[in-house]
Amino acid sequence: MGHLITVATCSLNQWALDFEGNLERILESIRIAKAKGAKLRVGPELEVSGYGCYDHFLEGDTYLHSWEVLAAILKSDVAQDMILDIGMPVMHKTVKYNCRVILCDGKIVCIRPKIFLANDGNYRELRFFTPWVPKKIENYYLPRMIQEITKQFTVPFGDTVVSTLDTCIGCETCEELFTPQSPHISMGLDGVEIFTNSSGSHHELRKLDTRIDLIKAATAKVGGIYLYANQQGCDGDRLYYDGCAMIVMNGRVMAQGSQFSLNDVEVVTATLDLEDVRSFRARVASRGIQAVHTEAYVRQDVQFSLSHPHMDSDRYLIPNKPREPFYHLPEEEIALGPACWLWDYLRRSKTAGYFLPLSGGIDSCATAVIVASMCRQVVKAAGEGNEQVIADARRLVGGKEDYIPTDPQEFANHIFYTCYMGTSNSSNETRKRAKDLAETIGSYHTDLNMDTIVSAIHSLFSLVTGKTPKYRVHGGSNTENLALQNIQARLRMLLAYLFAQLMPWARSKEGGLLVLGSANVDESLRGYLTKYDCSSADINPIGAISKTDLKRFIAYARDNFDMPVLDEFLEATPTAELEPITETYVQSDEADMGMTYDELSQYGRLRKVERCGPFSMFYKLFHEWGGYLRPTEVAAKVKRFFFYYSINRHKMTTITPSYHAEGYSPDDNRFDLRPFLYNASWKWQFNKIDKAAERLEQEGSAAENSNP
Repeated sequence: MGHLITVATCSLNQWALDFEGNLERILESIRIAKAKGAKLRVGPELEVSGYGCYDHFLEGDTYLHSWEVLAAILKSDVAQDMILDIGMPVMHKTVKYNCRVILCDGKIVCIRPKIFLANDGNYRELRFFTPWVPKKIENYYLPRMIQEITKQFTVPFGDTVVSTLDTCIGCETCEELFTPQSPHISMGLDGVEIFTNSSGSHHELRKLDTRIDLIKAATAKVGGIYLYANQQGCDGDRLYYDGCAMIVMNGRVMAQGSQFSLNDVEVVTATLDLEDVRSFRARVASRGIQAVHTEAYVRQDVQFSLSHPHMDSDRYLIPNKPREPFYHLPEEEIALGPACWLWDYLRRSKTAGYFLPLSGGIDSCATAVIVASMCRQVVKAAGEGNEQVIADARRLVGGKEDYIPTDPQEFANHIFYTCYMGTSNSSNETRKRAKDLAETIGSYHTDLNMDTIVSAIHSLFSLVTGKTPKYRVHGGSNTENLALQNIQARLRMLLAYLFAQLMPWARSKEGGLLVLGSANVDESLRGYLTKYDCSSADINPIGAISKTDLKRFIAYARDNFDMPVLDEFLEATPTAELEPITETYVQSDEADMGMTYDELSQYGRLRKVERCGPFSMFYKLFHEWGGYLRPTEVAAKVKRFFFYYSINRHKMTTITPSYHAEGYSPDDNRFDLRPFLYNASWKWQFNKIDKAAERLEQEGSAAENSNP
């Protein structure tokens, strides 16, 4: 006979330090789980405070307010007749921990602190929290406000598991799934049948398959039911947490939530048979041998059952069947993730919309199309009856009480402003592309020439110095040429902020606009941007996306968003249009940089993801490019990259906060902690590369001469 249980996990769009809003979303998720018949509900990591509090985790107020939120949950009727796995920061004996607080029927069963903390890439948990010791348990003295509610004085604090009348539950927290010796292994050997994992895992292109593979593997060997909960949305920083809550049993996906959604609360439930776990484990005799040698966990007993008390009730339940996991293509991820991130920023910043300098090139085009995708998602969510989205949309269009967004172009015209800022160096082609794209998207578009402003700056410099700089094509030096380009770029930034502040006013609307940047990750890595130009903005949805992926995204949007105008952007040569166009010269990004965008993507991944210095990068690229480039040519390319990366690294200290998407983002603010003042000669490293390249060429020549 079966032992059917219904369990629930969720994705919540929590916001750092928004204790009231976070409480409402937690309670709503519990209500939905209970309505679906679940007796166990798991929430995201640090869901009470929000994951992205950063140094606010060092403040006592954050812990006080977290306990106040937990008190409200304990007093709520929805906390009854349920086991709840709640995430919050807890201070124990004046040490701060990232914890799971397990509630049952309105009482605290135990507090389980995180054992393995995330402390690389975007994460700095060791800055705020201390890791706990495996299998160690102490008494935790509850705050008086909690004592008054639960009538408990102390509760167990440590690495413990929960035994119900019919099964056993153990906790993992995010990073612990990714560690080589994950807790679920020893817990599973000790008889734990249900594992909960509460996570704050951000979106990165092509990352979801890694997460799903690890979750499936967690129970493919030890058996069991794995409930994965995740934060969803932007809780106040560069990261977008991509949800995708799921339930896995015995290595197979039983239920999976959405990866990108405008819903603030999403609950995933599954009805499963505990006997399937027991029979799965019984298939491998060696598991039993390992189990008897495993150190036992201390169990916290609760008089509570997840399965139904009467066998007859099982016949009304239908167990979930396994399903294949769902993945988005990378170009779909770009269409959805940054768009959801932009929506969270827009609605939570209480601004009136976005302003984008639209150049007619593919980067600003991609940014504009992501805003269009955001508008499409808003219309879709409103059509599905999402009351929060409708309320936010009504505020953005001026408080119209009966307004419901039904057309993405019409909604875009309310909240999206674009502007082509041309000069005498701009082409008719880019001007037309910008205008056509704005019409397709529905943005409120303006078109201007800024030559008079540029000329005024030129004249002022000539008046003060008595010298008149010239472009290179007119006989000027590289210094003059670069300065004249940068004048245009920086003036566009000034105009962007002027228009962002006043354009709503010009249309008799309230509020100001957030300025969007559109420098891609490869340009930032190379430093191919002007410091404080129009890439300096409030936020940048493409700042950690490669040029290659952006082209794939534009091709995807052309076909799926019915935007044939995007063909022109895909065919156009990338150009900054900051130098005069002549019969024999048109400025090209890749020619200016001395490297292609594809090469930049490879440099970036080797530098950051593979952690290569100049010498090891040379050897890896020699093995990859050696079939068509000589060793000295590979060496020259690597040295050129590191030189320009080094002299432009200082630009990353002011880079616009960007949606995190690529693992090789050079964002200095949170992710890429490297110096910004380098010895750009890299003398020791480059000498070693040169010697290796010369030796390899000599060996290659000798091998060719020895062949008959």
